Amino acid sequence: MKHLLSISDLERSSIEAILDGAEHMASVLGREIPKVPALRGKTVANLFYEDSTRTRLSFETAAKRLSADTMTFTVTSSSVKKGESLLDTVKTIEAMGIDALVVRHSAAGAPHRIAGWVDASVVNAGDGRHEHPTQALLDAFTLRRHRGPSLDGARIAVVGDVRNSRVARSGIECWTRLGAQVLVVGPPTLMPENLDGWPVTVHSNLDDVLGEIDVAYILRVQQERLGPAILPSLREYYTRYGLTAQRAEQMKPDALVMHPGPMIRGPEIATEVADGPRSLIREQVSNGIAVRMAVLWELIGSGGIL
Repeated sequence: MKHLLSISDLERSSIEAILDGAEHMASVLGREIPKVPALRGKTVANLFYEDSTRTRLSFETAAKRLSADTMTFTVTSSSVKKGESLLDTVKTIEAMGIDALVVRHSAAGAPHRIAGWVDASVVNAGDGRHEHPTQALLDAFTLRRHRGPSLDGARIAVVGDVRNSRVARSGIECWTRLGAQVLVVGPPTLMPENLDGWPVTVHSNLDDVLGEIDVAYILRVQQERLGPAILPSLREYYTRYGLTAQRAEQMKPDALVMHPGPMIRGPEIATEVADGPRSLIREQVSNGIAVRMAVLWELIGSGGIL
């Protein structure tokens, strides 16, 4: 595997191999010294044109735990502010000698374009409304640790702003390839313009499905991408789709709650739910390091078990 740009590039066996590798990386992270020399001499550059906390720090930590050198690029402190193009920025970073480039960009398809410009491996860390493949993988890894090695038959409800969510797009592709059944729940204005070919069932009432699902995957409403015609009232939205403590009580006893972050406590998801026994939110963050270690090892390491 040269790049990780889209979940659609991966067969089920490839996804499972990455998740198996992440299990091994998790054992490395559990050691007294959570570091191995697997990528010593390699350089990983993080090219982030959008703000990020979890993803950027997770990739940095993953690379360092594998003993790679790291470089981090942020737009606010770069020559982009002086008008430098994406091509010239990428070529400048490549000229410094890199083995992998982790890219987050507001334009859908930017990582794919960059992969055609450089010899380094490229990882898509989120491109516009398009995809976020490592988030999907870390979510699958987190679920697998709670449900066993297979997601076959698991019913996952993705709740909220599916229209603007790259997490939802990658997640749906990944989880259905692993055997899960996915429901998308939200108002029609927050559903994609065209759902043809999406392996999902669509529901507009969260209360109707809460008792049937194994996982409630809550999405943030991306207000920065919305206009008043699409979502006239946030208060009304939260009343119908917020995961309150009362709604969580309607779920099956072993049902789980997930959120890719950043989350809005209170109206979007109640604090007692986000911090409660059903929640896997903190595990998602910690598991992200192991999964991204496995991805980097697959791309620029030997691809075998350490």
